[in-house]
Amino acid sequence: MTALQIAKTVFLTLFVLAVGAAIGAAVMLWGGLYNVAATTQHTQQVYSVLELAMRQSVRLRSRNIEVPPLDDERLLVRGAACYRDKCVQCHGAPGVAQGDIGKSMQPLPGPLVDARQRWSANELYWVTRHGIKMSGMPAWEFRLAEEDLWSVVAFLQKLPDLTPAQYRSLSAPGWASTSGSAGTQSIPTPPACGPAGASAAASASAAASASAPAAGERRQDAAVDVRRGEKAMYQYACNACHTIPGITGSNPHVGPPLAGIGRRTLIAGRLANTPDNMVRWLMHTQEVDPLTAMPEMGLTERDARDIAAFLATLD
Repeated sequence: MTALQIAKTVFLTLFVLAVGAAIGAAVMLWGGLYNVAATTQHTQQVYSVLELAMRQSVRLRSRNIEVPPLDDERLLVRGAACYRDKCVQCHGAPGVAQGDIGKSMQPLPGPLVDARQRWSANELYWVTRHGIKMSGMPAWEFRLAEEDLWSVVAFLQKLPDLTPAQYRSLSAPGWASTSGSAGTQSIPTPPACGPAGASAAASASAAASASAPAAGERRQDAAVDVRRGEKAMYQYACNACHTIPGITGSNPHVGPPLAGIGRRTLIAGRLANTPDNMVRWLMHTQEVDPLTAMPEMGLTERDARDIAAFLATLD
């Protein structure tokens, strides 16, 4: 057999195998043979492949993140509050079981008491900020201030050393007792975690310093970010009700399609289609139209302005 014949045989063999694999995948897909129920585990092979892909992806994308100092006791206390509010229901804590949602998910969101041994600080930050697709791990980029994201990482660094009693003390609303180089001290714990907590003062300061626009003048926001606004659309679940150009979804029909919204004259048939009115509609929907089924999604002003900038491009 000549080299050319051998090459043809190898090529045909690979082609037949590829066609067979494609046919098998099509049968599995269209026949509904793969069980997507959360009451059934992934096979170990599927789980291992997904786990490997996730770990390598996180390491690649987090490699250049600079880690700030994480040994501040107030950062630790704030991280405990964030963990209490956002994480414990899925991951549990020392002496605290996962909630029903966390227990019932597949893949299972495991405990984080050993996170320090498995992940570096920059990797933990990346996962907390960006989440993990198709795992149930949400992205907290639009839910937590930057300080809150790092406070969670600081807390995860400390978590393996905490007893159940120490965890309860750190995470309980009120005052937390911490022990460090300065001795034992009591630090007030935040009542809640998120933009309304760490960044509220900064937001209020920025709002107070912003000059009011003159009559008939549209306020310009130099920090508006169209790309960020596009990301915010699906981080605030807008695509759950609307079909949005450029954003994947299941073609819902709950709300009207948003294609062409940038050239529409009115917003919700009530407001002139200006950036400021779009921000008002996004943040105070029920105030503008008490009868609308569209809920208020808790947007910050920055997020609303970025989304309004993105929507203006849909013409």
